[in-house]
Amino acid sequence: MARYRGPRMARCRRVGVVLPGLTTAATLDRATPPGQHGARRKGKSSDYKDRLIEKQKMRWHYGILEKQFRKYVVEASRRKGPTGRILVTLLESRLDNVIWRLGLAATIPAARQLVVHGHITVDGSRVDRPSFHVKPNQAVSVHEKSRAKPFIQAALEVGATRIRPGYLDFNPATAIGKIVTEPQREDMPLECDPQKIVEFYSQQI
Repeated sequence: MARYRGPRMARCRRVGVVLPGLTTAATLDRATPPGQHGARRKGKSSDYKDRLIEKQKMRWHYGILEKQFRKYVVEASRRKGPTGRILVTLLESRLDNVIWRLGLAATIPAARQLVVHGHITVDGSRVDRPSFHVKPNQAVSVHEKSRAKPFIQAALEVGATRIRPGYLDFNPATAIGKIVTEPQREDMPLECDPQKIVEFYSQQI
């Protein structure tokens, strides 16, 4: 599957906020959109533009392509309950995001690489699919043979002091983490309005 490999800060500047899943930067290097004429090319605000920006913020933060992101919105709309809340739950429960939120990787792309390379297990079985949906109380851990690797050891040391969302539980000694409750909108690490994303796709699904 194709992945974005361009400048990450350019995307952050495009939506006007730092996307924590995409970069480790604390602030934007420049507040204006990317490009030679970014400072002058602001454009007029509209409901469509606001919804588009909210959609792009969430999609780029989680590193999901448009087609796959739309499937998440469709799935969220089919389930009972508020579509925006269910969408957040589905995205926050992705294995690559859980690995990042546990502190085992600096960014979601780095977490995705750990998963694809076979360093992560779920309930003792190796899983190499970043989009794997982690259910509550499933044990997410670093594979036993991978724990001795220097970059894993460094990640565990950094992750031991990392602040985690309330829906996660992690034991650095055993490198095992779990989702204890379903993720909510308040658990998202960036300011985003899921309802505007639902409205953006309302005419398409």
